[in-house]
Amino acid sequence: MKDPIATARAAAAGLDRGSLIDRDRAGTFDRSGWIAVAEAGLTGLGTEYGLAADPPTIARLLAAFGEECHDNGLSLALNAHLWGCVGPLMRFGTERQKAMYGARLCGGSAIGALAATEPDAGSDLSTLSTRAERRDDGYVLNGRKLYVTNAPLADVVIVLAALDPERGPLGAAMFVVERGTPGLDTPEATETMGFRTARVGEVVLNDCRVSAGALLGAEGAGLAIFAHAMEQERRFIMAFAVGAMQRQLDACVRRARARRQFGRAIGDFQQISGKLVDMQLRLETARGLLHRAAEAGGRRSQRAALAAMAKYAISEAWVRNCEDAIQIHGGAGYAVQAGIERELRDAIGSRLFSGTSELQRETMARTLMLG
Repeated sequence: MKDPIATARAAAAGLDRGSLIDRDRAGTFDRSGWIAVAEAGLTGLGTEYGLAADPPTIARLLAAFGEECHDNGLSLALNAHLWGCVGPLMRFGTERQKAMYGARLCGGSAIGALAATEPDAGSDLSTLSTRAERRDDGYVLNGRKLYVTNAPLADVVIVLAALDPERGPLGAAMFVVERGTPGLDTPEATETMGFRTARVGEVVLNDCRVSAGALLGAEGAGLAIFAHAMEQERRFIMAFAVGAMQRQLDACVRRARARRQFGRAIGDFQQISGKLVDMQLRLETARGLLHRAAEAGGRRSQRAALAAMAKYAISEAWVRNCEDAIQIHGGAGYAVQAGIERELRDAIGSRLFSGTSELQRETMARTLMLG
């Protein structure tokens, strides 16, 4: 039996790195890279359609992938596909829905997305402006979603909408909407600071009619399904960043050994060696939290707190390590060719997706207060 971690490393190692600077500048998604990732089973990771793995292995596997894959946008697209679409569908979908979409999504021939954030509803989705109305034997969806990773590429979009607004959080529902459905539009991608090789954009629903079979789970279960998806996403989405931090630390150590100033390797100077130590400490702390979150059991509130802790700590550590990496490389680190400025732009974005750093801290604080 093949080692899944070795499979992930091999898939990432074979990706095209030579065009990454140009693709980042142009905001171009790596379709050939997606195909390679799909052929390795990563687009169906943890399902019967893809690479089989338990949660701790998934965390190690995605970290290994991130260590070899310099294209953080591709890693983000993969995670958005897995935790925003594949996960909810395979967990809450009917047998008919799984038969319709499971093999395509998990096999990578279809790309998935989750449309939740709205102009006036970001971290707090309890008051949604996107509406779903019962109509004949189905539903009609109207609304606008923002900052949807994979939106311009997605073949299948899971949409969170308010079905019974008067019921508040208990009135939301999830719907599986396929590209080509009349009334579904995914306008031109939003230009972003980082993760530019991932495609982020809007999902616009204008009298978008779907059948009753498009309902994911039960009516009223939309926010519960979304909460489950976010918990899973926060457990694993920063695994690739742990890999990126390892890759970055290795590059900095090589630089500190090779670069000489005043007749000595710069790593012999305490200011530089101290930064390397700080980078390693942040990396090991991030790795430990990632594995704790992946292995977590017990009460849902405790699992959610650990997931929030991992997401928060890893994203913050990644930003700090990128800043130190630029200092260690000096002027060369400030140049686009080194790739570190791209990593910093990506790392800053990681503080925002899957809930901001501030939201993660609120989740942790609430768990502490409730016990």
